[in-house]
Amino acid sequence: MNDRTLTFTTRIARPAAEVRAWLERPGVQARLTPPWSPGALESPGSPGTHRTAVRPDGPAACWLDDHLTVRLPLGALGRGLAGGWANRRLARIFRWRHAVTKADLELAAGYGPVPRRRILLAGGSGLIGQALGPFLQTQGHEVVRLVRREPAGTEEIRWDPARGECDAARLEGIDAVVNLSGENVGAGRWTEARRRRIRSSRLDATRTLGAAVARLGRPPAVWVNASAVGFYGDAAADPCTETGPAGRGFLVDVVQAWEEAAVTAAGSIREVRLRFGVVLSPAGGALPKMLPLFRAGLGGRLGAGRQWFSWISSEDAVGAVYHALVDPRLRGPVNGVAPGAVTNAEFTATLAAVLGRPGVCAVPAALLRGVFGPMADGTLLASTRAVPQVLTATDYRFRQPGLEGALRHALGVGA
Repeated sequence: MNDRTLTFTTRIARPAAEVRAWLERPGVQARLTPPWSPGALESPGSPGTHRTAVRPDGPAACWLDDHLTVRLPLGALGRGLAGGWANRRLARIFRWRHAVTKADLELAAGYGPVPRRRILLAGGSGLIGQALGPFLQTQGHEVVRLVRREPAGTEEIRWDPARGECDAARLEGIDAVVNLSGENVGAGRWTEARRRRIRSSRLDATRTLGAAVARLGRPPAVWVNASAVGFYGDAAADPCTETGPAGRGFLVDVVQAWEEAAVTAAGSIREVRLRFGVVLSPAGGALPKMLPLFRAGLGGRLGAGRQWFSWISSEDAVGAVYHALVDPRLRGPVNGVAPGAVTNAEFTATLAAVLGRPGVCAVPAALLRGVFGPMADGTLLASTRAVPQVLTATDYRFRQPGLEGALRHALGVGA
């Protein structure tokens, strides 16, 4: 066996004691697992050792060091065959981990002291919810998840939104509600049955949760509800701000009904409706569906490619929820999108470039309509140029404001 020791170091503008405490919090392991590599610390050959150290750099900063010993088999042959690959793989993982650690800690400093809160999370198994839960835990908050199965512990509460069932007594002491429930609109053709499920999955969950919260002796201080830029419909090239009108179509009707249900459910509680664009993550949503074709060099624009594409990185989707939870200036609709909306042609060209592949295989609109039916016009070919006016006005600091940087971080691809 050969032992090879690798060291990764990052300076963090927070006191060493604060960084050490952050590393000990619940959720940190999940928070530091890259979405593109669930077995992140599995190394080739026999298991090695991993040691993390935090060195003070004055009273207000420190150095984060990760020391990793990798054991490679077969002597010099193992070093030659696997050594370079192991180094690149681990460097990719730890660049990502250090970037997340630094950003999370320095983000917390930007808000100042935030009291520990007990946060109810509905839709925690979805794309945003999976990332949000561990993030909230590492920020020092308690997360209570609503689940549709038998609870695995005291931090889970069973509910059945289709039946309107939720144990209100178990919700006592909740300080905030985050409702992300809703079936994926892009999971298949919009048959009549799927249309009903898309609508009911949102309305049933929101109404059931609202009824349970209304019975609490002490209501939570804030309700953050997911919504979507689908509210604006196909708006061509017109910029869509939070004060803009609703569009027309099936998704518009669903989003409007969803938002109305959220307003009713929240009642007098401060409520925020986050109108998310496409969330970029290889863990789910639209991006992993695109990756096989683009990695094979067969990706390209959809239709004419002139339709506007409103997106947000997974990190900023989580950050926007947290901003809505802790900043009392946010109320009502908030566009959860990056400041740099792009056309579909620009998006697909950037994705291809990040992956180092050609991206010239355009997909005709007629083919998309033939395969996906009305869903093609409602999602793939619709043009929505949403602007994050409220986030910007309330001083939200985007982690990935540009598309290329967002894709590189999401996919662990270096510049």
